[in-house]
Amino acid sequence: MNKAKASSEKSSRTISLLSQLEKINLDPVLGESDSARHVTSKILHLVQSQEKTRKEMTSKGSTGIEIILSTLENTRDPQTIVNILNILIEIVSIGGGRRASVLVTKGGTQILLQLLLSASKDSPPNEELMVLLHTLLAKIGPKDRKIGVKARINGVLNISLNLVKHNLQNHRLVLPCLQVLRVYSTNSVNAVSLGKNGVVELMFKIIGPFSKRNTSLMKVALDTLAALLKSKTNARRAVDRGYVQALLTIYVDWHRHDSRHRYMLIRKGVLQCIKSITNIKLGRKAFIDANGMKILYNTSQECLAVRTLDPLVNTSSLIMRKCFPKNRLPLPTIKSTFHFQLPVIPASGPVAQLYNLPPDVDDVVDESDDNDDAETESEIETEIDDDKDQHFKNDDIETDINKLKPRQELGRSIEELKMYEQFFPELSENFQEWDLVSKEPKPFVPDANLSGPIVVPTASEEHSAVANPSTKGVALKECSPLLTEECNRRPVFLELPKKDSAKGGSLHQQNDQRNMLPSSQCLSQEIVKGLDRISLQNSAKNDQYSGTGCVIEKENKAGITTLASSKPCEHVSPCGGSLFEGSSVQLGKLCCTGVDSEEEEDSRSSSSGEHAALQVSDVSPVHDCDLYLEMVKNTKSIPEYSEVAYPDYFGHIPPPFKEPILERRYGVQRTKICQDIERLIHQNDIIDKVVYDLDNSSFSVPEEADVLKFNSKFESGNLRKVIQIRKNEYDLILNSDINSNHYHQWFYFEVSGMKTGIGYRFNIINCEKSNSQFNYGMQPLMYSVQEALRCRPCWTRVGTDICYYKNHFSRSSIAAGGQKGKSYYTITFTVTFQHKEDVCYFAYHYPYTYSTLKMHLRKLESMHNPQQIYFRHDVLCKTLAGNSCPLVTITAMPESNYYEHIYQFRNRPYIFLSARVHPGETNASWVMKGTLEYLMSNSPNAQSLRESYIFKIIPMLNPDGVINGNHRCSLSGEDLNRQWQNPNPDLHPTIYHAKGLLQYLAAIKRLPLVYCDYHGHSRKKNVFMYGCSIKETMWHTSVNAASCDLMEDPAYRALPKILSHTAPAFCMGSCSFVVEKSKESTARVVVWREIGVQRSYTMESTLCGCDQGKYKGLQIGTRELEEMGAKFCVGLLRLKRMSSPLEYNLPSNLLDIENELIESSCKVTSPTTYVLDEDEPRFLEEVDYSAESNDEDVELADNVGDYEATNQDDGLSDPDSTRIHLS
Repeated sequence: MNKAKASSEKSSRTISLLSQLEKINLDPVLGESDSARHVTSKILHLVQSQEKTRKEMTSKGSTGIEIILSTLENTRDPQTIVNILNILIEIVSIGGGRRASVLVTKGGTQILLQLLLSASKDSPPNEELMVLLHTLLAKIGPKDRKIGVKARINGVLNISLNLVKHNLQNHRLVLPCLQVLRVYSTNSVNAVSLGKNGVVELMFKIIGPFSKRNTSLMKVALDTLAALLKSKTNARRAVDRGYVQALLTIYVDWHRHDSRHRYMLIRKGVLQCIKSITNIKLGRKAFIDANGMKILYNTSQECLAVRTLDPLVNTSSLIMRKCFPKNRLPLPTIKSTFHFQLPVIPASGPVAQLYNLPPDVDDVVDESDDNDDAETESEIETEIDDDKDQHFKNDDIETDINKLKPRQELGRSIEELKMYEQFFPELSENFQEWDLVSKEPKPFVPDANLSGPIVVPTASEEHSAVANPSTKGVALKECSPLLTEECNRRPVFLELPKKDSAKGGSLHQQNDQRNMLPSSQCLSQEIVKGLDRISLQNSAKNDQYSGTGCVIEKENKAGITTLASSKPCEHVSPCGGSLFEGSSVQLGKLCCTGVDSEEEEDSRSSSSGEHAALQVSDVSPVHDCDLYLEMVKNTKSIPEYSEVAYPDYFGHIPPPFKEPILERRYGVQRTKICQDIERLIHQNDIIDKVVYDLDNSSFSVPEEADVLKFNSKFESGNLRKVIQIRKNEYDLILNSDINSNHYHQWFYFEVSGMKTGIGYRFNIINCEKSNSQFNYGMQPLMYSVQEALRCRPCWTRVGTDICYYKNHFSRSSIAAGGQKGKSYYTITFTVTFQHKEDVCYFAYHYPYTYSTLKMHLRKLESMHNPQQIYFRHDVLCKTLAGNSCPLVTITAMPESNYYEHIYQFRNRPYIFLSARVHPGETNASWVMKGTLEYLMSNSPNAQSLRESYIFKIIPMLNPDGVINGNHRCSLSGEDLNRQWQNPNPDLHPTIYHAKGLLQYLAAIKRLPLVYCDYHGHSRKKNVFMYGCSIKETMWHTSVNAASCDLMEDPAYRALPKILSHTAPAFCMGSCSFVVEKSKESTARVVVWREIGVQRSYTMESTLCGCDQGKYKGLQIGTRELEEMGAKFCVGLLRLKRMSSPLEYNLPSNLLDIENELIESSCKVTSPTTYVLDEDEPRFLEEVDYSAESNDEDVELADNVGDYEATNQDDGLSDPDSTRIHLS
């Protein structure tokens, strides 16, 4: 009680004193200096003794600060001024930035600067007053974004500088003056002005070699110097005066003497000065000439053992990376190795520029870059906290409601659109020729000629392993124990290819028969060497299989291959056939892969489709090796590939074990960058030998035993050049998209000739995106042929020490959309192989080739029940290379050929799906595979879905890009998902005719209920959707008034909401329904705006994994992707069941979006160049760099982020790497 009473008395006393001071200010008679001095001294005593008084004076609604500042502005009494300055210092010293901000908003900065100007006129100046003024300005300056401008306008810039010049030995005065100079220098104009008056030279009089005296002054002087050197003019002045060498000498001296690491902040300050000065080309050259690379490298290596010195190591690495001389890619041209002559050359755009380049132009690097100081210079960035908190604005969001409103525009005449009538026979079919008497499906008997394929399971269930599922390499469940035992007891033999040097690798029949290997023996080195690449030249067609006898025979043009077994084996796969001639070899359990038992099929069929994982037991997603080869023969590639990759031939079975997202090892990226820097410092250790080169037609594969062999001359392959750097390290260069000079991200290549127990490092050095999920736990994929021959044909996530960072290879402006000074990025990973002399394949994501799609569609067509399923496989059009673009129609057959049933059949709403417009997004094809197999299954829910809708599906919109290993473009060199507004029938035939199908449906008043384009996303986790909404777009702009009364049907949110409840990989929180200007020519926006489909979506699937739900912490696999495709179908079924006859009356709780949007914020940004063009809004996930540094300094945190290629401070990172968050 007494304490509360005393506190109340003190509070009232403060108010009383402030009232007295206010009266003194208002009444000139009372304005005696003694009175003001007396009152301010009492207020100072209260402020110094009680925190509550300080809070009260800066609380909301309080006028205490105004009164104090008014007194300061009007009084001329020195002691009153000193009292007030002490009061203000006490207030802002404890309380953080908020109290300083209050002082700024009340006009405190202007009053203090005016007081500083008047005090400087005294001769000599009042030292006490100057110390207090500078101390206070240093505290509030960082909270005033305009303090630099205010100081320059008030003419006080040189006051602090002159005080330092004339009082170098007065450390008490110099220290706060330097702090104020540092604040002034955040303004580039001020920094230049101060530099002209000798401030840089002055700083070098203060800083110097190691000394335990005046370390605080040294630290502040270094911070001030680092801020000043961010000015190009000051940096050049420092270079001209030889200060780069001086800074390196000072750093080495402090490094040697600071053995107990007590002065780490001073050492870091020196590095910050070097970092600022090396932002210009002259500074980087001076740094190299002063042997700076070796100095910082050696000191960094000595600091590695001490974890607390990580900030020094990180900043040193950043400086070395920046100063590493820019190299050109070792290529003759950045254009693709392969050329395709377009039928029509675009009038403008990057493709037109490519064709108009003179033949003698060096497009790999710009000659002008060497003289361009702007190459890697960053803009002067303020370090003011308010700048970081300023409101985010995205100019790319469409704000014109008239442009946002969907307007159905056919764009083509009805007569022209009639050409698409042939693709809709279901609208006129009367089924009078069909025997339709029952709705019940007839028993399905597979074609006898299709017996014996390798069964590749889908994501329908978790396939348990025979042994511990956590152990890689265990046998899969599909390998029947009986068959496994039999195959292990009696080996199965298959003829393998033998190279014939005289015939250029064609298949050659050996006359001698090699000895058979024991079944328990592993494949020897000789066996795998005998595995030649599968060639298309002499592989013959499969004529006939006998699936019931104990010997499976296959006749073909090349001869007869016999597959022997000791007993009948119903599910033996006749893979290989005529492709394998020569030595006999045991293939283990590869040919003994079985299918699920009937009991398992029955149990799955009886379960609910909405809760079961996948119901595709009746349509086994089989992989037929020989059918695949038949499909490949008709696939037309620009390089005219004659080889088939083993993974595409053997097929893929999802592994039975979980693959968690890789945990980032401490310091991995720093280590990799140090190894790159060693290339410059220890050049004699670099081998620099080309071991694979597509540009050199006469290049031969090295024969050395210690050198890896590479290949990518197969469908969807992408690898252009390989250079051996060290004994076990290789630089890999990817090929550009055809008719393009960029888009390097997708890779798919073969490696052989490896040894076990050795870590091989692979560096893909010409990637372009500014960030990647490789930084956040994603691993590349590897496929081992030896594992496949052991009945484990699996793509598995592999690799350690994985990271993605900006390298020292320079992009020309031609390759960077007109921007100079851009760099490439490196994906680096290390792999230790399990088998000696294996043949392994690496890929960016699970490959899914065009030939695989054709094989898959052929299988679905041959295996479906025509009594139950209406299935059509048409050719929509031919691509530029002459490949067919498939169009699939799926629905249920009518119950009978009565009029009522035919009417119901014809009037089912359409669902229109497409995928794989971007070749590198292979996950979209795996999702589509899951969708197709679910739709073709015999489960009751699939049948119900077919009875509800007619599905029109284009499973691959860009066959040419997929075939030729492109990442994003078609053969036209353009992103097809940017051509939907005005597709050219000659350059973009698949888009032109896909849009034509939709326009035809709109013309006959049969708009699809849903349109969805399947994509993959390289920078976000989970699966999510982008849709289109006028209201949500307007909510995220400043034009809120116009959208308040806007009426919009919220049904577009229903399907994503349903999927968020049914699909474990789907994340509603990542969905966005904002329409952007840069996306107006994408399928999603055009189908919504021009065709009039309200539920028009892009469904993005992660390339990495999930961070929520059932699969949290796991990398995504084909099982999960196919499951997502099936769950999408389940979502459509639920959407149908939830809809009323009016279709749009959905439960309100599903569509309650306003509260969600009010509570969240959607920040969507767009890429700045077409080079880094993303299909949808980007999302850069935060990396937790706390493991890389223990320094909590804000500036260092920026440096570390920059070091990891996420910050722009030194100009190393792209401006479009700003982090954004999608609600």
